[in-house]
Amino acid sequence: MTPNAQAIPAGPPQRTQHGRRQMSDKTIAHLFIWPTLILLIVMNIFPLFYSLYLSFNDYSVIANEPPKWVALDNYEKILTNERSRYWHNFTVTGRYAVLSVGLQIVIGFGLAMLLREKFRGSGLITTLILIPMMLSPVVVGLFWKLIFDPSKGFFNYLIYLNPRGGDQWLSDPTLGLWSIVIVDVWMWSPFVMLLCLSGLGAIPDYLYEAAAIDRASAWFQFRRITLPQVMPLLLIAVLFRTIEAFKAFDLVMGLTGGGPGDTTETVAVRLYSEAFLGKFKTGESSALAYIVLVIIIAVSNLYIRALNRAREG
Repeated sequence: MTPNAQAIPAGPPQRTQHGRRQMSDKTIAHLFIWPTLILLIVMNIFPLFYSLYLSFNDYSVIANEPPKWVALDNYEKILTNERSRYWHNFTVTGRYAVLSVGLQIVIGFGLAMLLREKFRGSGLITTLILIPMMLSPVVVGLFWKLIFDPSKGFFNYLIYLNPRGGDQWLSDPTLGLWSIVIVDVWMWSPFVMLLCLSGLGAIPDYLYEAAAIDRASAWFQFRRITLPQVMPLLLIAVLFRTIEAFKAFDLVMGLTGGGPGDTTETVAVRLYSEAFLGKFKTGESSALAYIVLVIIIAVSNLYIRALNRAREG
């Protein structure tokens, strides 16, 4: 070592500019992620588990008493007590789901078949058909309530050519549910049509060309080519619309409010009535909500299995 050489003291390693930037990026990521996680826990996860806890308790939100543990009594009352008429609400919801979703699939798929071929004005017609699904269900319920009005609505006029001599659609026990089905089909058939149009547009042309060379009939092409290719999207549409049918609330409240009597009272309307409209049965309403959740999960699993089989086939 030369006399002029000086020992350089060893110190902590200097962090590079890239390292500082990397730590800064992680800090920024945590600043965005943690508030989101906390908000998710507070707004979603905590109410979910707290309502599950309340479903095993006799509790009213307006009572000055703490929750009283009753185990499965709320679930037993809903599923076995005939006087509670909960099974009537499940029946109404099931009928509504079957009628509404079935008609939406038929009409939506039919519209998609008509609009699959491009013609002059097809884009405008498609846009006009899609307008109902863009509207709020509450607004739709209110103006269809005016349309169904027996004295000044034009629905009876279209059917009977005499609005004053027509049916009381919303106050008739046999027609009340059909009124809701008609409005729901009008509103959500465009959704099914949109899914089917995307599926029809993805079918390769060579399949139809090969079928035409073999002189296959139009019915054979529809049954062997079109329907199998669109079936996965049809099942997805059925899944989404069935889930929404079990949650039907705003449209029903806007049209009939569950009446006349309880002929159109779906499970969601009954849950709202038990939880808020003067009864405030918080524990029992929570149990009903979880029963509906289990039904939706079970139905969804069935549809997903059918969808997987359709994709494999």
